[in-house]
Amino acid sequence: MTSPIKTTLKPHLRDIGNLTVRRVLPALAARLVGPFIFFDHMGPATFAPGTGLDVRPHPHIGLATVTYLFDGAMMHRDSLGSEQKIVPGDVNWMTAGRGIVHSERTPDAERAAGITMHGIQTWVALPLDHEEVEPAFEHHAAATLPEVERNGVTLRVIAGTAFGVESPVTTFSGTLYVAAHFSPGSAFALEPEHEERGVYLVDGDLAIDGQPLEAGQMAVLAESETVTLESTQGATVMLVGGERLDGERFIEWNFVSSSRERIETAKTAWANQEMGKVPGETEWIPLPEHKPR
Repeated sequence: MTSPIKTTLKPHLRDIGNLTVRRVLPALAARLVGPFIFFDHMGPATFAPGTGLDVRPHPHIGLATVTYLFDGAMMHRDSLGSEQKIVPGDVNWMTAGRGIVHSERTPDAERAAGITMHGIQTWVALPLDHEEVEPAFEHHAAATLPEVERNGVTLRVIAGTAFGVESPVTTFSGTLYVAAHFSPGSAFALEPEHEERGVYLVDGDLAIDGQPLEAGQMAVLAESETVTLESTQGATVMLVGGERLDGERFIEWNFVSSSRERIETAKTAWANQEMGKVPGETEWIPLPEHKPR
């Protein structure tokens, strides 16, 4: 009997300032799962009163950033003039396209009181015909995202389509992005609705066709296989994937593109501060010394 799991991805710890994240994608065994080219699990981390997250203005091209929180709050600001607080269950989707600049910080009220941060940040690589699309930002409150109940599992469709429903978030290719909350003793069958699928265990316990998955790891599933996801004590799980991307992508720092030359152009533009500014902010993250991935 063949395994329903093609490979299991273990995270690498990365420091993004005053917060350590578990980075699962990109990985040697799987650079992408569907269009997802970057997957960070941040926290849970507790900030004392007067402290918080401060990710200074930085640029992106060729991708969409997606923020989804389990706990805490974050203030998004970008060079389009967007200013949006995100709280648990909401989704922020920022399409970088030809280029955008944004910052992410703990909101003032939460910074003053102290806060616990816990969530997932992902990058979705854009297909070739949308790599240079006009930048855009969308916020969708938790109440606007469709939910499906399956045998004690609540499935919130963050982006794309799954289980017969569709998220209101704009996507550019077939996308699977679901937050699954398992009650104790619950299980459901995940059908091969999407070409590529990954299952990430945030916390709790989970078995895939009887094979246990450790918290903080992602199982990349075999294609065309229906698998049973089951939890004994309860779990929070992220389902990611979708249509296989249309060709190779290069990553350097915060830039994703099918062209290395396009990344070099973006690097020069950022070094010269020609990609735009976040209104009201004067700080910015300099271009680092970095090797392509």
